[in-house]
Amino acid sequence: MTVKQESAAGAINAARALRDFGDGFVTVLLPVALLARGHSTAEVGVLATVALLGSALTTLGAGWIGARFDPRGLLLAYAGVMAATGLLLAVTSNYWALLAIAFLGTVNPTAGNVSPFVPLEHAMLARSLADAKRTQGFARYGLAGTLAAACGALAAASPDLLARIGISQSTALSTMFVLYAALGAVAGLAYAQVPPVPPAADGKPASVLGPSRAIVYKLAALFSLDAFAGGFVVQSLTALWLFQRFGLSLWAAGVFFFWAGVLAAFSLPVAAWLARRIGLVNTMVWTHIPSSLFIICAALSPRLDLALGFMLARYALSQMDVPTRSSYVMAVVTPPERAAAASLTLAPRSLASAISPAIAGWMFAGGQLAAPLILCGVLKIVYDLALLWTFRGIKPPEEA
Repeated sequence: MTVKQESAAGAINAARALRDFGDGFVTVLLPVALLARGHSTAEVGVLATVALLGSALTTLGAGWIGARFDPRGLLLAYAGVMAATGLLLAVTSNYWALLAIAFLGTVNPTAGNVSPFVPLEHAMLARSLADAKRTQGFARYGLAGTLAAACGALAAASPDLLARIGISQSTALSTMFVLYAALGAVAGLAYAQVPPVPPAADGKPASVLGPSRAIVYKLAALFSLDAFAGGFVVQSLTALWLFQRFGLSLWAAGVFFFWAGVLAAFSLPVAAWLARRIGLVNTMVWTHIPSSLFIICAALSPRLDLALGFMLARYALSQMDVPTRSSYVMAVVTPPERAAAASLTLAPRSLASAISPAIAGWMFAGGQLAAPLILCGVLKIVYDLALLWTFRGIKPPEEA
């Protein structure tokens, strides 16, 4: 990479780390804040669904617009939306207003990186990486975000610590949302360091989607199944499950999600190493199936220590498909299609994952605490087998 390319990748990684640090504590604190403001578990699930639905639509829009305009300007605009989201969450209690903020803002109820930032970052990152370095670059990108999210999860224990010095839970939660807003502003400063993308030499806009359309549609359909399954255990709902099933404290939940995030983060470079040896698709499938079995075991565990052990084992494997999946999508489409391909594989994921949190919330409200986790594991295994069957013969350039 040239110095300019390294600078762009570094700025994108820094911005993602700031965003994911904020998402790390928001995913844990959001259900706490809603319950503290008098809302039910079913309403928590509905808000998660609305947030994911809004993310899906803005992600699709980001890919569509990003194919025609400089993505740097869009990233700066979304950083401003993130700042506004945090400030509004800090001062709003009305449920209908919260639904509007969740739909229009950047609040992320899942540990996964579902947001309009992602297709723009993916396209710009892939542009700065050679084929041989692409998966490794996406692993570094994922490592920065996942470690930051883990630290954010640990920071979710701040309201408990502030309570010891006499600060009310309500004030502490509002303070954390203001911190989320500040992180959005600083992320904007990082995006400002990314060089703008020059216009095409022929003056024509980048392709929205062209020769790779069939591949992208197949990937989008399979990724949607995976995301629908994952929606049953978005981090906000996993936290809610731990609170209700085992009475876990906020402090203990923060520590758990910190170590879960650390395990997930350090699995990403391993995924890049493994992909060089067995291929991107094989890495996605053969690390994902065991993680799904672990979440089923956690759901059936009668004791907290067993459940947490199985969940940690799941987190150690569940994210290894993330850099490989991103790298694979960028590899099997043409460069002008990358922003559109990223959004068209991410947006259906968001739409699919937007359905299941509400279902999970209703299951929790009905006392079916294990059902969402078991359903998640079974559906993810079906996805993995379908992915292996469909794409085993379509190789990225570095494997051809």
